[in-house]
Amino acid sequence: MKTSLKRVLRLLGYGAAGGSALAGVSAGGFLALDRAFPPPLPASLTVSTEVVDRDGQLLRAFATPEGRWRFAVDLDAVDRSFVDMLIAYEDKRFWDHDGVDVIALGRAAVQFAGNGRIVSGGSTLSMQLARLMEPRENRTIGAKLRQIFRAVQIEQRLSKREILERYLTLAPYGGNLEGVRAASLAYFGKEPRRLTVSEAALLVALPQLPERRRPDRNPEGARKARDRVLARMVTAGRLDAAEAARAATEEFVAARRPLPALAAHTTATALANQPFASRLQLTIDRRAQEGLEAVARDAATKLGPKLSVALVVADARSGEILGAVGSADYFDSGRSGWIDMTRAVRSPGSTLKPFIYGLAMEEGLVAQETMIEDRPADFSGYRPRNFDMSYQGDVTVRQALQLSLNVPAIRLLDAVGPARLTARFRQAGVTLKLPPGEAPGLAIGLGGVGVSLRDLVQLYTGLANRGRAIGLRDGSEPAGATIATAATMLSAEAAWQIADILVGVKPPEGAAARGIAYKTGTSYGYRDAWSVGYDGRHVLGVWVGRADAGAVPGLSGYASAAPI
Repeated sequence: MKTSLKRVLRLLGYGAAGGSALAGVSAGGFLALDRAFPPPLPASLTVSTEVVDRDGQLLRAFATPEGRWRFAVDLDAVDRSFVDMLIAYEDKRFWDHDGVDVIALGRAAVQFAGNGRIVSGGSTLSMQLARLMEPRENRTIGAKLRQIFRAVQIEQRLSKREILERYLTLAPYGGNLEGVRAASLAYFGKEPRRLTVSEAALLVALPQLPERRRPDRNPEGARKARDRVLARMVTAGRLDAAEAARAATEEFVAARRPLPALAAHTTATALANQPFASRLQLTIDRRAQEGLEAVARDAATKLGPKLSVALVVADARSGEILGAVGSADYFDSGRSGWIDMTRAVRSPGSTLKPFIYGLAMEEGLVAQETMIEDRPADFSGYRPRNFDMSYQGDVTVRQALQLSLNVPAIRLLDAVGPARLTARFRQAGVTLKLPPGEAPGLAIGLGGVGVSLRDLVQLYTGLANRGRAIGLRDGSEPAGATIATAATMLSAEAAWQIADILVGVKPPEGAAARGIAYKTGTSYGYRDAWSVGYDGRHVLGVWVGRADAGAVPGLSGYASAAPI
């Protein structure tokens, strides 16, 4: 008898909770309480910073200050069938109530009275959002009344769409995963835009008991919870039995996938330059970036330990960087992977020679078939030698550039003047690095100067773009940063002549001719290997070497960088 009386009292407590909150308080009383105890409802939620590519695809995310993966949710970017399933399972009268479903609360009270324990809480999605905003450890009548009050307050301030978006941003999914986007990326490796029936059911089930149902920790518990959701959907008429049965046979990976971490150096730079932004968009193309990173990893593995690879590909017409790899592996300490070698200043070897020849052609000093000497020479004490220590004698200008002969290049640089060459580079937005107080000399033609891979690619946009160099940008620049505009570096005729010569350079051993104009370079002491190529639209630059500038015997642009 005592037990029955207690159950009745509890029934009355739960069943009357909604009515007490709504009917027991006058409209004026509610408004007074609302003003006295406003809900903890910030204008925006603290979410992970997202860095996305040119099309809005996620490249990399950074956890919230408390170490959680929590992504802002746009309802239009979430599979509609999942949203419908969630509402049908958690709060089927969501679109009709004002925060509290009295029928669901009454059902929960009856179940509690009949079973002596809480079978279902009767919480609406609005009430669950209230609990997420104000976590409570104990499930008491007082806590339930507080949720009811907060739910009504939330409904007064947010639209139904906004309530759903906030719930789907904050709902727990196990570990440090919060929100449907983080869960979908971690458990399925994709955004929740298109989900299978099985995936949708699992994402509906997880927030109720996220730690007990995590697919990576308890796959059997996750499977049973998913199947219960599927069964409920059949009962509710949302799924036919055959479709639910097929979904129940679908296997899922019992592991948590790493979140995307593409373009590590560029995304880190973007965050450092705009630390308070919640979403940063780069000019990078995700597919191109994925391909470049795979190529860099494979190449570094073949090249050996401690060697790294950097790549930059840019649109020669717009200057937008479509892909940038600062190292073969950002987390590989043996290769100093944290150093962004696309921005490191290194000796460019012979990669500046095309500009020497272009300037000489522009001034009418030579043409492609002009004969030029390749013999030992002394330029006021500077005695350049060829890479292989041999000389070809009399060769055409075309042959001299294709074979990357040193003496002919210095002869032409001596004729046009190093200062004029560096002035053209400055017009293109690139300032070569020289020792303090030192004027440019003939040695710059063979790599006696400092330049970064990004700057080298920027210079080559002038060859690919009919003589007009374009300032590069990737979206990581500080807000308001000035980007170099297009500037004439060579005449269109000279740029065409250089392209015609470089497209005839012999491809690396084992590679097919691809109609790409390219030039290689090797720095003094075998420290840096370069290859920069371009077609009618894009420029791709490759650097190979050690981040600590250590010598690598046998390293060369033609053998090490060009094949990449």
